[in-house]
This record gives sequence, structure tokens and C-alpha cells, in this order.
Amino acid sequence: MDHTIEAIQKRAAADPRVISLAGGLPDPLLLPTAPITIPRDALQYGWVEGERALRAWVASRLRARGASIDPDEVVITAGAQQALALAASGALARGARISVGDATYPGALEAFQHAGAIACASSSSCDVAYVMPTVANPTGQVCVPAVDVVTIADEAYAELRFDGTIDPPLCARDRDRVWHIGTVSKTLSPGLRIGWLVPPPGRLAEVIDRKHALDLQASSLGQAALLSLLASIDYDAHVARARSSYARRADAALTALRAHAPPSWRYEAPRGGFSIWIETGRTDDDLTCLHRALAAGVTIDPGCLFRPPSLRAPFAFRLSFSSVPLADLAPAIARLARAL
Repeated sequence: MDHTIEAIQKRAAADPRVISLAGGLPDPLLLPTAPITIPRDALQYGWVEGERALRAWVASRLRARGASIDPDEVVITAGAQQALALAASGALARGARISVGDATYPGALEAFQHAGAIACASSSSCDVAYVMPTVANPTGQVCVPAVDVVTIADEAYAELRFDGTIDPPLCARDRDRVWHIGTVSKTLSPGLRIGWLVPPPGRLAEVIDRKHALDLQASSLGQAALLSLLASIDYDAHVARARSSYARRADAALTALRAHAPPSWRYEAPRGGFSIWIETGRTDDDLTCLHRALAAGVTIDPGCLFRPPSLRAPFAFRLSFSSVPLADLAPAIARLARAL
């Protein structure tokens, strides 16, 4: 993590004059407000692999997409980030090379670094791949990659493709080489801190041992809260509303970019997710551009956060539209275009 950039963004978040196009947060208006019932045993210790009812829900959704997964093969984690860390420590030896592409999720880069691996933009000479099937972060593009090496498949945004398509998970294609990761942080609530990991067969016991050493279990309260929500709302209808909301914001952001962005900016319309990846062609350093944006009253996620360490490229940034009020998107993007 770049702590300088993090400190700047924290200060910006505390300033009501700044419109944030950073963070990639769910729309606050989509966070569920249904009453949550917490049983008394949710205040007690639980099993390291997680509540069986929640593991059964995860397994049933994967089976509906074509993956033959049993609840006993699912490990509930403290968000997808812990699942990433567990997968990285299981799939990667120290010094191993893992392909991540030109731009990818910063939390994955951190997990691979802490596992002692080397993240590479190119897939050549790599024994492991990290991919975000269906909808990728930060690009918002659809990606259904081949599985020809050991693969860590992060499906955080898989249900947020704007056209409603949800592809079969990669673990349905190759159970032996795919480490499947999922979460409700993007579709329902990040504050619950609930994710899951489905490791390849034969790797489950070591994952459970490693998780037990880390935290004993995912929060009993978080798991109980999620189960209560799932019993009181129509999850699929909620996700459909979320897709529609994010698609409208994406359209508004694209309209503003077409009106205000300089011709040198290159971007593609996202097909899902929370953000648009923009290549500017500028040679300015990331901190300089971030300060210019802040001086204009807007903040962004600089591209250096998403690049593998060895990749040097012109300035790019992630523009997140997901939690910005529709009325603020055009003014924010106009400010940003003027500033940069």
C-alpha cells in the first residue's frame, strides 16, 4: 500500500468540498436496511470454516452456475481480501511469478507481495495467474480467461455485469487448478466483511489450518447478520437493482467524459462493476496529478496503485462512479479534466 496516497485520500474524504471519484465503494443507497436478527449463539465462537448454512448458500449459487461444489469445500473468510491472502500463500511459493496484467486490484498485489511472489504484467514464464473473471477491476471489462496454469480467480464483481450475464465460474472448468474467491462486499455490504474461498481439492485442510492460525474464524456476528439479511430480502432482485443503478452511473460518467475529457484520454465503456480505467498519455508522476485533482476539488485513484511494480507506464487512473450521486458526476469529471 502506498501510505502517502492513502493519507492524501483520507484527508480528501474528510473534506465535504471534495467530490470523490476514488475508492470504488458501493452506492450507500443500495446498502440493505432490513432489520437484522442476531441469535445468541452468534455472540459465541464458531467453526473456523464458517457457518454451514452460509457455506451451503455459497455452494448452491456456484452449483446453479455449473460448478459441482459441496458446502464442505467452502471456507468463509473475513472478506475477499483474506481469501486472497490464503490463496496466495497456498498457490505461491516465495519468489514465484504470478501474471496479473497491466492493471489489477491493488489488494491482490499486496497479498502477492506479502506471500513473497513477483507480480508480472506478462503471462510469459509465470506458473500462476490472477484473474477477475467476467468483470475486471479497475477496467470494468469482461474477461473470461483460459485456465492453463494454476489460477486465483477473484469473482468480486461477477454478478455486476450490466447486461445481467453471469458466466460459469472458472472452478467449474478446472477444479484442480483454480482457487475460487467470492464476496458479498460489492453486491450487498462491505461492512459485513464476508467472503469465501473454494480451494482446489486436496488443499482444504491446509487452508483451514492457516486460517485458524490467523483469526480462528470469520466473525460470527457478520455471518449471522448476512444469513438474517438473506432470509429477509430477495438477494437476486437486490443485485438486479444494483446492476441497473451502476449502469446508469456508468452512462452518466461516459457522457461527461465525452463532453469534457481531452482527446488524449483513452478509455472503454465499462461492461460492469464500479469504475472506468483511463489512460492519459501524460508523463507526470501520480502524486503530482493527484494533487492537481485535489486542488480542483476532486479525488481519484492513481494508476500506480494498480500496476505491477516492474511496469512503468504513462499516468493512468481509476475513475469510480459507483458511490457518486448522479448529479455530481458531470461537475466532478469537468473539474478533473480541467485540472489534468
